[in-house]
Amino acid sequence: MQAGVISLVLAYVLSQFYRAFLAVLAPALEAELGATPADLSYASGMWFLVFAAMQIPVGAALDRIGPRLTASILFALGGAGGALVCAMAQTPLHIVFGMVLLGIGCSPVLMASYFIFARVYSPAVFGTLAGVVLGVGSLGNVASSVPLAWAAEWFGWRGTMFALTAISLTIALLIAALVNDPPRAEAETRGSVLDILKIPAMWLILPLMFVNYAPSAGTRGLWVGPYMDDVFGADAALIGTVSLVMGLAMIAGNFVYGPLDRWLGTRKWGIFGGNLLGAMACFALAGLTSGNIWLVTALLALVGFFGASFPQMIAHGRAFFPAHLTGRGVSLLNLFVIAGVGLMQFVTGRVHAARTEVAETAADPYATLFLLYGLLLLAGVTIYSFSRDRTD
Repeated sequence: MQAGVISLVLAYVLSQFYRAFLAVLAPALEAELGATPADLSYASGMWFLVFAAMQIPVGAALDRIGPRLTASILFALGGAGGALVCAMAQTPLHIVFGMVLLGIGCSPVLMASYFIFARVYSPAVFGTLAGVVLGVGSLGNVASSVPLAWAAEWFGWRGTMFALTAISLTIALLIAALVNDPPRAEAETRGSVLDILKIPAMWLILPLMFVNYAPSAGTRGLWVGPYMDDVFGADAALIGTVSLVMGLAMIAGNFVYGPLDRWLGTRKWGIFGGNLLGAMACFALAGLTSGNIWLVTALLALVGFFGASFPQMIAHGRAFFPAHLTGRGVSLLNLFVIAGVGLMQFVTGRVHAARTEVAETAADPYATLFLLYGLLLLAGVTIYSFSRDRTD
């Protein structure tokens, strides 16, 4: 399984890259294509919503035909195809089409690796393995910061996207060649996501899953670029640096959250505490939006670090459903996470546009966004506090 998992992790590195690269390319896309922050918010939101919608068929495909074909075919058509469309874009709408394809292509790669972990490895190490994949995959988040800014400067943003097209296709071929499907479970074809939704414990976990990743992914993937530009007058290099700091914090968070349940002897309260601290960081940013840029950067890093509870939340939810629904179960949990991010991209785009029209300073719209993120996290952890703790 190891070589196959490595190929899936490489694909996940690109998945993390593709969900965040628009923030760094924002100035170039505005200059050449006339893409506004609202256009890029829409394009980014489409990536997340399409990615989320794909989790239902991806989950069924993982259970029925296995991770090898599911991941390799979709990543070849959507990952390489979407990068190619972006490279050839002539209008903001073309960027939207490219992001739709990229969302389709990236949709199976993380769940394919989680499917293998859940079916092949001990349940006790699922959270740790999930955190390691997220931590390593988050190098794509880092690559979409300073390295992307450098590449765009040296080769142009179009040349960079053409190179990513070739890389994506190569990784899809590696997945097809190296991934081995795990043995099928009994009753593999029976059941559906509705059986997962019938589990009472899920309904106190899903609300926090819906909002927990939105502040870090939305800020890092979209708003950090316009925020630094509008409020601090940052150039592409400085935007890349701030994005890099936030991306590194997200990686660190993944590695810390991964084994947290074994360190603390609980899943619930580690997740609860981390997300509550993330909400506090959002509130601090709302009150200090235009302060010292490095203090603001530190707070953004905290949002990224505490927003990395995804692997523990997947492990918590996964503990409640049966083996033959593994693919559909983890994909449903992922759907809630990614759908929350996608929906918030649309909402924050509209909130930013509306607030900009009446704002007294350039910082006011961003203060409103961080306040909204903080309130959503606070609501999510409040509901989650009533959930049932469960470790394997």
